[in-house]
Amino acid sequence: MKVTREHYRSVKDLPSAEFVAPGSPLCAGCGGLTTLRLFHKVLGGKVVVVNAAGCMTLMATYPFTPLRSSWLYTTMASPSAGAQGLRDALDILIESGRLPADENLEVLVLAGDGSTIDMGLSSTSGAIHRGLNFWYLCYDNEAYGNTGFQASPASPLGSLTATSPLGTPWSKKDIFEIWRSHRPPYVATISPHDAVDLAEKIERARPLCGPKLFVSLATCPPGWGFEPAMGDELAKLAIETGIWPLKEATDGSIRHTFIPEHRRPVEAYLEPQRRYRHLFHPDRRDDVIAAIQAAVDRYWDAAIASERC
Repeated sequence: MKVTREHYRSVKDLPSAEFVAPGSPLCAGCGGLTTLRLFHKVLGGKVVVVNAAGCMTLMATYPFTPLRSSWLYTTMASPSAGAQGLRDALDILIESGRLPADENLEVLVLAGDGSTIDMGLSSTSGAIHRGLNFWYLCYDNEAYGNTGFQASPASPLGSLTATSPLGTPWSKKDIFEIWRSHRPPYVATISPHDAVDLAEKIERARPLCGPKLFVSLATCPPGWGFEPAMGDELAKLAIETGIWPLKEATDGSIRHTFIPEHRRPVEAYLEPQRRYRHLFHPDRRDDVIAAIQAAVDRYWDAAIASERC
């Protein structure tokens, strides 16, 4: 079940302008890059991207960049602090008349899950608390992808990483709820597979002043272990199995923008990925697969009950 579309009925309604040029040095099939392309199309061209160190660092190979917007590079720990400085500078320049108001820019933080959930959480927490008027896009590939796919706090239960060769023993941090607990005006999860849902959420957040936070599942061919052409299919399976819920919270109130009425078993999503292959070969790890399925079922049982209230 999908919520009613308010701004876009299909992908044909999305803006045609492109602000991320083809031919970037990023990995073929990177779901994070697809999300950025879609996000930038809908947000528009008047954007300054504050890029935390991570996979997206590879976009800029000096002096070249695929971005047609402005770009500022920061450490993993400080993208939201950089966003604060840019927002303050733009506001001061406009207020003093040194910059015309029609040349104002949207400030967009672009960060991976390692920066978002781990090293950069402190500066983002402060920015949300101060009510900074900015956009934040986390591309969540569930590991430190740029430095060899080491485990991050976003790595899911049972997944292989360079630092968890027997499978990650913990469940990932819930960054959606961590952000929501700060009471920002808008928080959402999005997916590169559902461009219309992504675009709708940007439009719903656009009139709001303050932190507007998005976390997107970022399929990762080299880290997850699949052929690049399968990226969209995996992103779709993540939604259909219920592993990646599509939802939003406006002023703290949650609603799901898609509820999979007949969820597929999590195995459909896990088995095609090399990072979960040890759960199926040479012997099945039914205990781990069942634990992953049980966590998904618990989530949706609670979510559906809440939506019906």
